[in-house]
Amino acid sequence: MTDKTYLEWPFFETRHAALEQRLDEWAARHIGQHHGADVDDACRRLVRQLGEGGWLRHAVAGVAHGGEGDAIDTRAICLIRETLARHDGLADFAFAMQGLGAGAISLHGSAAQRDAYLPRVARGEAIAAFALSEPQAGSDVAAMQCAAVPDQDGGHYVLDGEKTWISNGGIADFYVVFARTGEQPGARGISAFIVDAGTPGFDIAERIQVIAPHPLARLTFSGCRIPAANRIGAAGQGFKVAMATLDVFRTSVAAAALGFARRALDEALAHATRRPMFGQMLSDFQLTQAKLAQMATGVDAAALLTYRAAWQRDQGRKVTKEAAMAKMTATETAQQVIDAALQMFGGLGVVSEQPVERLYREIRALRIYEGATEVQQLIIARELLRDLTSKEA
Repeated sequence: MTDKTYLEWPFFETRHAALEQRLDEWAARHIGQHHGADVDDACRRLVRQLGEGGWLRHAVAGVAHGGEGDAIDTRAICLIRETLARHDGLADFAFAMQGLGAGAISLHGSAAQRDAYLPRVARGEAIAAFALSEPQAGSDVAAMQCAAVPDQDGGHYVLDGEKTWISNGGIADFYVVFARTGEQPGARGISAFIVDAGTPGFDIAERIQVIAPHPLARLTFSGCRIPAANRIGAAGQGFKVAMATLDVFRTSVAAAALGFARRALDEALAHATRRPMFGQMLSDFQLTQAKLAQMATGVDAAALLTYRAAWQRDQGRKVTKEAAMAKMTATETAQQVIDAALQMFGGLGVVSEQPVERLYREIRALRIYEGATEVQQLIIARELLRDLTSKEA
């Protein structure tokens, strides 16, 4: 039922529309119902399926390393996430974390690191994770306490500290971990490392249960020795590595929210046109029509911001502000659209595992992770003020 005319917008090329159509058909055939199943097993299975289907090739960069192209196509990433989210939230999560977890390696990894990890990620044979947040350092990355100190032989770093809210925690085969190495104060003294699961001194301290189940954990590091060759990029450049990765995938969070919103609008339209009430259909009431109009307008506005940011990044432009605008607007709008859809369903809307009930649980985290809405507001304002200052200089 979803209106696909947005694929005709000038942001897209013919190949993007073809990609969306192929994935939509593939997802309808291959993404089954796994609700109530073990979430770890379901996520592992989805990663394998996405790899076998060739979709994870879009999540890594470099044809020689299993990628679809030599650079990540942001519009393709966004269309894939939107389409998967419309079908199933956990499928979107499985795809997104392969991209985010391997993103630092795609963008800044050495040739040896890319050879070792990216082909397995693209095939769905290795599960990736991105470990940035800490109990006292989520949005404020500069407050990070996890530390990596070079050992005496210079061939290793010794990693101590903890990370939390780490998606794929407990099932990932490797983790991109950010730790303070102290080259300079604050964000300029952080480096990025690849830490393989099972490395001595690295433990899954706690599995975290959340409103929309997916693999999530708190990690601890105690005297964990990491080869210096596992550092991604230069020492002290970890913050830049993290922000470059997030700039790519923050826009795709907006796309996932867009997929959830489109599904909610579809469900609301179908229900309103089938539900008899007081001698007519629910859709005949002007209140219902007004709500549907607001929902549809919000979806289109969010889509325009999302695909503007994706298109701009694919043109090689800086998109820090545009990605923040897209992420903020799409996630907040999707929350409103899904809430309106649930209200339209009445009591049925809060029945466990009904589509709108699942959407209601799935959307909430998107307003927080990869930068909460309030953080996006700060980013947008900072970029506006920076632009003004540079023009006046």
